Amino acid sequence: MALHHESDMHLMTTNKERAGFLQVRGARENNLKNVDVDVPRDAIVAFTGISGSGKSSLAFGTIFAEAQRRFFESVAPYARRLIQQGNTPHVESISGLPPAVAMAQRRGSPSTRSSVGTVTTLSNSLRMLYSRAGDYPEGAGILYSDSFSPNTVAGACPVCHGLGIAHTVTEELLVPDPNLSIRDGAIAAWPRAWQGKNLRDILTHLGYDVDRPWKKLPKSERDWILFTEEQPVVEVTPQRDRVAKPYKGKFWSARSHVLHTLANSKSAPMREQALAFMHSGPCPVCGGSGLKPEALAVTVAGHTISAMNALPLTELAATLENLSAGPVGDDGSREAVAAAIAQDLNHRIAVLLNLGLGYLSLGRSTPTLSPGEMQRLRIATQLRSGLFGVIYVLDEPSAGLHPADAEPLLEVLEQLKTTGNTVFIVEHNMDMVRRADWLVDVGPLAGEQGGHVVYSGPVEGLADVAESLTRPFLLGELSPAAPLSTQSAATTGGRRAPGGWLELRGITKHNLQELEARVPQHALVALTGVSGSGKSTLLQVLNSAAGGQIDADDQGLTATVARAGFDGVDRVVQVDQRPIGRTPRSNLATYTGMFDAVRREFAAVPEARAKGFTAARFSFNVAGGRCETCLGEGSVAVELLFLPGSYGPCPVCHGSRFNEETLTVKYRGKTIADVLRLTVDAAAEVLADIPAAVRSLATLREVGLGYLRLGQPATELSGGEAQRIKLATELQRPRRGHCLYLLDEPTTGLHPADVQLLLHQLNRLVEAGNTVVVVEHDMDVVASADWVIDLGPSGGADGGRIMAAGTPEEVAGVPQSRTATYLAAALRRRNGPSAT
Repeated sequence: MALHHESDMHLMTTNKERAGFLQVRGARENNLKNVDVDVPRDAIVAFTGISGSGKSSLAFGTIFAEAQRRFFESVAPYARRLIQQGNTPHVESISGLPPAVAMAQRRGSPSTRSSVGTVTTLSNSLRMLYSRAGDYPEGAGILYSDSFSPNTVAGACPVCHGLGIAHTVTEELLVPDPNLSIRDGAIAAWPRAWQGKNLRDILTHLGYDVDRPWKKLPKSERDWILFTEEQPVVEVTPQRDRVAKPYKGKFWSARSHVLHTLANSKSAPMREQALAFMHSGPCPVCGGSGLKPEALAVTVAGHTISAMNALPLTELAATLENLSAGPVGDDGSREAVAAAIAQDLNHRIAVLLNLGLGYLSLGRSTPTLSPGEMQRLRIATQLRSGLFGVIYVLDEPSAGLHPADAEPLLEVLEQLKTTGNTVFIVEHNMDMVRRADWLVDVGPLAGEQGGHVVYSGPVEGLADVAESLTRPFLLGELSPAAPLSTQSAATTGGRRAPGGWLELRGITKHNLQELEARVPQHALVALTGVSGSGKSTLLQVLNSAAGGQIDADDQGLTATVARAGFDGVDRVVQVDQRPIGRTPRSNLATYTGMFDAVRREFAAVPEARAKGFTAARFSFNVAGGRCETCLGEGSVAVELLFLPGSYGPCPVCHGSRFNEETLTVKYRGKTIADVLRLTVDAAAEVLADIPAAVRSLATLREVGLGYLRLGQPATELSGGEAQRIKLATELQRPRRGHCLYLLDEPTTGLHPADVQLLLHQLNRLVEAGNTVVVVEHDMDVVASADWVIDLGPSGGADGGRIMAAGTPEEVAGVPQSRTATYLAAALRRRNGPSAT
């Protein structure tokens, strides 16, 4: 089978240096099989292929990594030490390679101090506007721009340190039952066991009555015990213990103990327990702005900088438009400065508006943004950079985008190309792929069965490549909604009838205002709408209403929300795209739980029993079986004077993570390190006699993850892969009652062929008597749903309303829905000849 159908291949062999082409030779990164490929510059090039085929290894792991390596070589060695560098790619040569900029999919920065304004650098200009052209109170001195930032010493509120959130403690929280005495545990915030007894004994020595009901103690005594900053050290003789010797004891007030626990404890449960005794809310001094009063006293167009940061970008642009109409000149007047800065700001904001981000505000923190929103913010920033002759490598730029928002994105990519750059997109959205100038299809399958360039050439040329899994979806011959089986009404074209309803009334959260929503039970339900319309918020409300786990920064349901039908829900599972672990020690095998069963099986091998090895011996996280040189990491940091530090395989275990004696034990000819190196597909055969592993591996394969290695670190997994691992982990659990599954864009990172597999699994969950609700932009998935709830009409303040609700056919016929047109097209694909 020919796996390299590059157009004009015979011309390549006679002309090695093709003008205007980037030439890759001998690429062997990850699963790439010694790939040779030529890709045009000054064009939009789409890299396609199923998940795990090797397309990202080619675009990011090889081409971008090599461009980055060459750049770092031009940097002074001492400066290189300050830059985090990637690995050198496994490739023989790349010619015609310009500088490259990568914009990969990733969640917002974990720092709450990072915002839309800081990511785009628009905040810098806005601060300058207030510093140079703001209206100051009479007699006030001019403030530098740093004074308008909550992230600087000059600007941060002294109470909340610029965070805008103040954590306060009250007597009611610290002492929930004032009828109790201190001896009986009135001060709930104090530690238990010996520490609590110690504090009680100190109070007795200081003359306080610990047996009197708390509410009968004088207020001055209550305030000192709870809030004093004093920490007296006294000699204490333990009460009711005649044998114990006196000791020196230090007193901590209840508030001091809570704050100390929050600041110093490394135990998450202890910090959560401490937070329960605190009230978190907007800082009373700065009103939640994080700024000092003198900065908040300065206004522009009647707005403080805090109010301006809170405006949606559409409203901010309108406000700045009035300012930019002022006189622009070199006279240095306040009006001229304001007009010049406002014009520049509006030019930059216009790019964000064109990308459909007008509903965001500059003050919106990045942890609340989706990966798609973050990537579009970075794209907008690059548009203003004015770079020329650069390769932009984008990871699924359409992710998180409603089809209506994809058009402006394509225009932006065309603009990058028009200004003299090359745009590489790793993409699964066939509408985006069709608009590319060139296509590189990688595969044909995933993992070891992938890593070949199936086709490289103009997009239309893929029609002649029968072995491409992308081809039928690109040509419109096959819909991802085409069923893998005909077992249910949903897969044969019908819709499941609701088995009851989950009802919510009075929803008020973010841009949802007094909303009423009805979700059918025992059905596959899709929440749709443009970016920012309120889909994810509604999903959070459903999670809260069903009793799901609430994030620390999520306020859950408001007291006014009325709900009905949730009594029949036995369990709620939210399957999101957050990492399955934050360190390389967390991996596929450990997260799914199969590694425990595998370790027990290794411990049962006769050789292991003879040596007295337990299951713990085969863990790389504890001393005994792991390599002590790298502490089970498999790699060690190499620090070089005046050169950048790097990581290399451990010189003792050579990356296996285990010591030599542990590796002498084998199961079916494999060491424990060998097992971790197996792909899911390969492990299915090796571990076929371990029931717990068989269940996990089967469900991982069913959701299209057969190409992943068992020991693949969590830090190397994409958000879409992490979500499917969580889904597979849920699928392997025994069925227990009615479960409500909530998924946020589960098709992110999925090729249409993988979407088919995912839909099959979601339908399996529904057929088992559960309810599945997905936030989704993939119209082929929406066309497969039993029920659709479409929000809109736009994002932000212009969203938050239900535009249509019903079967996909009913929603597709609602003119005011922006989803309707695209859903109707998906229904035509689904109901065509390929779906019969």
